[in-house]
Amino acid sequence: MMKLALRESNGLEQKDIEVSPVTFGREFNEALIHQVVNAYLTDRIRTVGQKTRAEVSGGGRKPWKQKGTGRARAGTIRSPLWKGGGKTFAAQNRDCSQKVNKKMYRGAMCSILSELVRQERLIVVEQLVCAEPKTKELIKQLGAYGLTEALIVTTEWDANLYLSSRNVPKVDVRQVTNVDPVSLIKHEKVIMTLGAVRQFEEMLG
Repeated sequence: MMKLALRESNGLEQKDIEVSPVTFGREFNEALIHQVVNAYLTDRIRTVGQKTRAEVSGGGRKPWKQKGTGRARAGTIRSPLWKGGGKTFAAQNRDCSQKVNKKMYRGAMCSILSELVRQERLIVVEQLVCAEPKTKELIKQLGAYGLTEALIVTTEWDANLYLSSRNVPKVDVRQVTNVDPVSLIKHEKVIMTLGAVRQFEEMLG
């Protein structure tokens, strides 16, 4: 087992806690992290497809007869020449997602968490609670740890904590189940409750 410092609300170290080296003591695997992060980002890409003349609705019959009207010949209202018709070279929906199995994802998350520990970017606290949804109260609590920005990870949804963080730039509040590799990497500091640490150990161990 390895040990992490548990901080008090005043920012001082309270005691050491034992954590799983499988979750918080893994070697840094840059290639795996890059692959998982890239897959996560590309999975969020949504392409907007267009319709060809075969896919546009309507146009089941000829708009007018071939001769005698004085107008140009027309076989269907779905022609690309018509407003509302299909596109000549229509862009198609593309599936940009990349497959990442559970073992790879867990390995990348453990590697990221372990690197946060090595770089002293992970702060473990007993709990982080706002009695009222007030921004000043959250800023004061972050200031005790010498922080102005951070990712706060808890086990349960805390409405007061979330509402208090909405007006603080670069502060994000998430539950363990909603934490992703990108959110862990992009924040300079991560504040994690003791309960969140145990939940990560259970999920990733």
